[in-house]
Amino acid sequence: MILPELRAWLAERGWSCILDQESAAYLPEAGAVGMTRAELADREPDLVVVLGGDGTLLAAARAFAHTNIPLLSVNLGSLGFLTEVPLADLYATLQAWCDGTAQIEVRSMMRAELFCAGAGKVTRQWDALNDVVVAKGTIARMADYSVSIDGQLVASFRADGVIVSTPTGSTAYNLAADGPIVMPSVNCMVVTPICPHLLTIRPIVVPGESAISVRVTGVPNETYLTVDGQEAVPMHVGDEVHCCRSENSVRLLRLKPNGLFNVLRSKLKWGER
Repeated sequence: MILPELRAWLAERGWSCILDQESAAYLPEAGAVGMTRAELADREPDLVVVLGGDGTLLAAARAFAHTNIPLLSVNLGSLGFLTEVPLADLYATLQAWCDGTAQIEVRSMMRAELFCAGAGKVTRQWDALNDVVVAKGTIARMADYSVSIDGQLVASFRADGVIVSTPTGSTAYNLAADGPIVMPSVNCMVVTPICPHLLTIRPIVVPGESAISVRVTGVPNETYLTVDGQEAVPMHVGDEVHCCRSENSVRLLRLKPNGLFNVLRSKLKWGER
């Protein structure tokens, strides 16, 4: 099991370890007591080690978005576009961090605010590392959306939904919806319609400082706003989600500089026949 070995490795080098509730549940025999991720962020650790897949990292990134604490994400999942550090490199990366030779890669985040027409105000807000998606619910009918950028109407159209993605999220749902792959260092956001009933509308890459608004103008049944594929809230006719670049960012710890194309060749089998 990884956790006991990892805790022992850190303890041998003088580091104490605190766990979140999910991790502590794997160590009942050790009497480990876990904290919520919000409580962990308040403790201001020197390093956050994330064991899992991209979903685990996305949740941790939002929890620590307001800090400058680096995240070491170790891939235990199947795909892992974000969790690029393989388990075999865990201790080498930790040792490089201890020695001050590890690389830190900064990823921008997106601030999303939900404006509810019924309340006449912003009711919730989030920071997203990957994307914000407005899409229909279970019924197999399209909804109507209106997209504006910097206060200018782009288009009103019928579709399954709309994705607003960061460069990091360009290889997530955006990629599955035929959106472009964007290098993480590019200062931009991507707006991608999902299966639009309008053949001429295509994904749009906009400057990172843009203000993007997606408004629900008609729904067949249920429409939801989803943040990083994990947090979902219902939206109604007249509701809008406002997206812009967040003041917060995520710092990813690497053994060596990020190799996006290495990841794409490995995960998407680029160049293989």
